[in-house]
Amino acid sequence: MRMIFGLVLAVGLALAGAAVYVAQGFINKNQAAAQQEAAIRAKTGGLVEIFVVNKTKDYGDLLKAEDVQPIYWPKNTLPEGVFFKKADLFNEDGLGQRYVQRQMERFEPILAVKVTAPGEQVGLNGSIAQGQRAFAIQVRAADFLQPGDRVDIYWTGSVGGVDGEMTRLIENQLKIIALDHNPRSNQTNGEIQNRTVTVAVSPEQVGRLVQAQATGNLVMSLVGHGDNSEIGKIDVTTAGLLGIVPNAPAAAPVAPVAEKTCSIKTRKGADVIETPIPCTN
Repeated sequence: MRMIFGLVLAVGLALAGAAVYVAQGFINKNQAAAQQEAAIRAKTGGLVEIFVVNKTKDYGDLLKAEDVQPIYWPKNTLPEGVFFKKADLFNEDGLGQRYVQRQMERFEPILAVKVTAPGEQVGLNGSIAQGQRAFAIQVRAADFLQPGDRVDIYWTGSVGGVDGEMTRLIENQLKIIALDHNPRSNQTNGEIQNRTVTVAVSPEQVGRLVQAQATGNLVMSLVGHGDNSEIGKIDVTTAGLLGIVPNAPAAAPVAPVAEKTCSIKTRKGADVIETPIPCTN
């Protein structure tokens, strides 16, 4: 009997030790996981749920409820204008549909600047502010330009009284509202090509652009996001670019000054005799 009791006690102690070992390992594992989670939270600020597109959406596409899904995103790196609730994207009554204003790739966050406001048109009418006009111009521009970008426009042409051509900055910070579409297979990284770009401008700017387009070539330069720096007058001529200093015009020849002479005249009968004398003044 005592042997059985001792055996049971030994088995019980072994099981208790095993249980303590397993419990200790479980506790250590949970502590390590908790510490790792705390470290991640400290770096990311925690995770929040935002909405992304679950398929590629091109400019002008209707944004549907089945096109979006929630995903967790680090709080410290949240883009501006994200959507946290599906109700903020879609009205429950189905009215006020949103359209894509900028192309979005799969799992890209949906931002307010990339979709229209509920019920807003995706075409040009929805992109033109009061008092502005949409004007399409033929320019030399890079293929990475997108609607919503802001650009400077330079004019190059000939000007009377200037040797060769000159380039001048004629418009600053114009907003692109549409541009011709190039298939992705034909695009290269930043290739400069002839493009039709539609910008939002004032009626006065329309007149200047029409005149510039009729008298020379136009080139666009992308303005960095958030760059509101003032740009002064920019004029570049061929001579200035190459550092050529024009020759000064030759001086006009100076006529020789005639030497002053003085004389007196005396009459002898019918003859008049002129006699040179020193000039007194």
